[in-house]
Amino acid sequence: MNLSDSRTGGAGPRRVSAMEAVLSHLRDAIERGEYAIGDKLPSEAELCRTLEVSRSVLREALRALQTMGLTASRTGKGTFVVADAVGDPTFGDYTARDLLEARRHVEIPVARYAARRRTPEHLELLRRLLDRMDRETDTTAWAALDTRFHLAVAEAAQNPVFRRVIEEIRDALARQSAFLDRLGDRREQSDREHRAVVEALAAGSEDAAAEAMAHHLERVATTIEAIVRPAPATPRAAARPARPTRTPTAPRGPVPTEDRSR
Repeated sequence: MNLSDSRTGGAGPRRVSAMEAVLSHLRDAIERGEYAIGDKLPSEAELCRTLEVSRSVLREALRALQTMGLTASRTGKGTFVVADAVGDPTFGDYTARDLLEARRHVEIPVARYAARRRTPEHLELLRRLLDRMDRETDTTAWAALDTRFHLAVAEAAQNPVFRRVIEEIRDALARQSAFLDRLGDRREQSDREHRAVVEALAAGSEDAAAEAMAHHLERVATTIEAIVRPAPATPRAAARPARPTRTPTAPRGPVPTEDRSR
């Protein structure tokens, strides 16, 4: 079975990654009730064997399930289902909802100040970061650069309080960026949005800078909505027969690959 990621440019279809396929498989099983709240998932070894994936791929999918709030890991005991529907993802110490609410009140006015106060050195740094992000292929490294970009915009505003605020949420921003890239295929779109912010800063347009940052944050919110609250294909649980008491086992057979459009 080949679950390799083969992303394509533009609006064409792409093949989902192995991690995405495993995550979708396990999430569907939880939402269908194959694993009920309180159930322990099969061991990593069993899941790797039945889903035919590596341990690293499985662990990444399990971390995503935990971020979505569907499971919790208990040291020495395993991974347990704690919810049967995705709520508000948590990134480090902050939920996605709290992050977005705060970012709208901080980063949009920061962009205005940056358009007014940025120096040639600030613009040079931002453009270098954009170029590095364009070339980066590793999701974790790209997410770190994404966070550094937002910090650089705060630096261009030349107010140390703004920089301190972004520093405080830096880890959460990196976790969120990686989450959105892996599950929402956000990287190329995000890079374009960042470029729009820099173009507005270079033009010295406070309104355009604020609008570009507001658009960027709105796209982040929209992607999170699509990941955590997708439109249900069929009513869950309504027509499901009573679930017998059993020891949960992994769904049999390999994880299928699937194509999807951006």
